Amino acid sequence: MEGYAIDKKLISNFDFWIVILIITISLFGMLGIGIAMRSPMEGNESIGEIIGNLNLRYVKFQALWVAVGLVVLVIMASIDFNNYKTLIPYAYVAVILLLLYVSKWGRVAGNARRAMEIGPVSIQPSEFAKLIIIVITAKALEKKENLRSFKSMFLVLAQILPILILTIKQPDMGTTLVYIIIIAGMLFIGGLDYRFIFSLIGAGIVSIPIAWKFIFSDTQKKRVLVLLNPELEPLGDAYNVIQSMTAIGSGRLYGKGVLTGNTLSQLNFLPAKHTDFIFSVTVETLGFIGGAIIILLYMLLILRTVAISNRAEDRFGSLIVIGVATMMFFHIFENIGMTMGIMPVTGIPLPFMSYGGSSMLTNMAAYGMVISVAMRRHKIRF
Repeated sequence: MEGYAIDKKLISNFDFWIVILIITISLFGMLGIGIAMRSPMEGNESIGEIIGNLNLRYVKFQALWVAVGLVVLVIMASIDFNNYKTLIPYAYVAVILLLLYVSKWGRVAGNARRAMEIGPVSIQPSEFAKLIIIVITAKALEKKENLRSFKSMFLVLAQILPILILTIKQPDMGTTLVYIIIIAGMLFIGGLDYRFIFSLIGAGIVSIPIAWKFIFSDTQKKRVLVLLNPELEPLGDAYNVIQSMTAIGSGRLYGKGVLTGNTLSQLNFLPAKHTDFIFSVTVETLGFIGGAIIILLYMLLILRTVAISNRAEDRFGSLIVIGVATMMFFHIFENIGMTMGIMPVTGIPLPFMSYGGSSMLTNMAAYGMVISVAMRRHKIRF
């Protein structure tokens, strides 16, 4: 009976609001994917013809990933987050091996080798590596004294460096930037000594010209220049951003509607319409009000995540949640900012909305870890 009481107590701490928010955001994503992949209309079709014209293939696949992701979320939540310390070495080795495989035999798309094919499924190991980095960093910062030790900081970076190098090699600067932001956010909130903060800022500033010269590809350089001046190449690298901003603006207040009118994505003016620029498609369809609701849902999700971190009595668990909150915030800010022309185009997906299995499973697993911390935020006493 004692074990039953413990399980009942844990279940009562399960954060169902997070799951509700995730499912709601995912539904918006599936709506956007369905609209994006619909064929153009002539304007005189009946409602039945419009519905029959919908291409639901991608929507069905996304729904499948959402369902599988929710199972992964529950599994991760059922594991005591303290056990992640034991599991992380095996997961670390597995991700390194997968990244090595991708660097040699991965599928090439858009001048990058980022994914591996397993039958009909495409897997992107660099997505799963985000979770590895969160747990490794949380474990290293669990003891506050490690934040004042150059040796401890060096050991953390030494563990993460192979993942960074293999991801840069793909090349995937967007995901690499996510890694860096996650680590920086966890270090800052974890209480990193100001000496380290200023040292890291200084090293970052010094490394910018080096990265520009030796690391950034021509495409990545153009994306930065286009951010500063979108008219530089309106039919080249700036095309995506200009079309995205046009789509968002054309939605106006209430949008063009779900079943009426053609969107720029359906007319094939907007590239990467069901992945990178899913927010543009959704806002063009639902208007400013729809976009504001989506941003509000994301805001509620992040605020609830931060609240769980603040309530956690265990420092390791609190740091894991902070890592997830940092990852989510940067993904959302970068992707939505990219569609509005205020951030560079990096190919970072919008959590729970962009089409893709690897991103969906990673985000679901991340929130499984968050809920695991929420369920065990207090010691159970009888």
